[in-house]
Amino acid sequence: MKILSHLDSGYAPFVRRLNRRAIPEAGVRDLVTDIIAQVAAKGDDALITLTQRFDGAALTRKSIFVTPEELEAASRAVTPATRRAVSRSLKNIHAFAKRSLRKDWSARNAEGATVGERFTPFDRVGVYVPGGKAPLVSTALMTAGFAQAAGVPEIIAATPCGPDGSVNPALLHALKAAGATEIIKVGGAQAIAALALGTKSIRPVDRIFGPGNRFVVEAKRQLVGAVSIDLLPGPSEILILADKTGNPEFIAADMLAQAEHGGDSVVGFATDSKALLGKVVKAIDRQLATLSRGRIIRDVLKTGTFLLHVKSFEEGVAISNAFCPEHLSLITSAEKKWLPRIRTAGAIYLGNDSPVAVGDFLAGPSHTLPTGGAGRSFSGLRADQFQRRTSIVRLDKKSIRASLPVVEEFARIEGLDAHGRSTAIRLEK
Repeated sequence: MKILSHLDSGYAPFVRRLNRRAIPEAGVRDLVTDIIAQVAAKGDDALITLTQRFDGAALTRKSIFVTPEELEAASRAVTPATRRAVSRSLKNIHAFAKRSLRKDWSARNAEGATVGERFTPFDRVGVYVPGGKAPLVSTALMTAGFAQAAGVPEIIAATPCGPDGSVNPALLHALKAAGATEIIKVGGAQAIAALALGTKSIRPVDRIFGPGNRFVVEAKRQLVGAVSIDLLPGPSEILILADKTGNPEFIAADMLAQAEHGGDSVVGFATDSKALLGKVVKAIDRQLATLSRGRIIRDVLKTGTFLLHVKSFEEGVAISNAFCPEHLSLITSAEKKWLPRIRTAGAIYLGNDSPVAVGDFLAGPSHTLPTGGAGRSFSGLRADQFQRRTSIVRLDKKSIRASLPVVEEFARIEGLDAHGRSTAIRLEK
């Protein structure tokens, strides 16, 4: 772990580097460009080759898709406890999503024309669910579940399979419960390319949702235009900002929980209390010894974890806004003062008793959130992102007459006399 105090010479340069921009590495960019080109040129054959290369699975054109028999077997295999967990999480997700869906509206403008907006669900969306070290059942719910709540009729999910070509039964059960109408056993940048561009067996989607590693995120970035995307959600990250009221055992537990994701995860802690920082370090060491994924967590603690003793809580807030964390845990006795100052976090967890894990699995808001500094430009996944917006305009003779002088003036300024004529003609006898 990197532990720095504001009194250390290396503190200021390190803090400046926390002001991140979601810019891809050249090697990642070039590899993803090549993968997209392969899928565009060879379609299903490229997916089969790339899945063999990256996941060690020997797929065929027929076995790219999860079959109804596999879904049925998965549903039989999951425990009643898993069924209950999936059901309770979906209940909260649907309730939260329904509140954030946009509603049709109409009104009269100053000239008497009727204007409004209409919101309809996308016809076909793709959701990406990472595989790898853990079956992210909750991600299936917090992507496909929002599409389901928005009324999207076709939801195709992509998730990598194991070397034997199988997908975790609990993950398949969750995808089925969340309304997935198709599931492909393909992961990585090649899955994003297939969803965006289509292949002989996979029809392209209107929009792609879901988190992934840096290759998945880069594929989404490169394919904007061929398809729209939700945001750029990459490897998990957390920043905990606490004053002396922070509970060191709880803080350590949240840090270890996020480190458990492994890979390129980033775990940060900042406090104006030197005593609290010391207690958190000891709690991390003590709790780590009890965890089953200790090796994965140790790797993240070594390469992706920092603890900062900041000069003041105000400086901690400034660091948080520059860092743009996916998850921010804000623990302070002056919450009403500091919460309005937080501008860029993907999700904020307030107080000692708000573990990020509850948000990951159950609370209701999607845990698909911007990472890598993308929080400056993107918000977390929302139900209204599954809706297509269309504006509505209706005029009658009275509102045309009221509008005509302004339209003709704009037409004159911009040299577009046909625009003015198209309006005036409707008032001619």
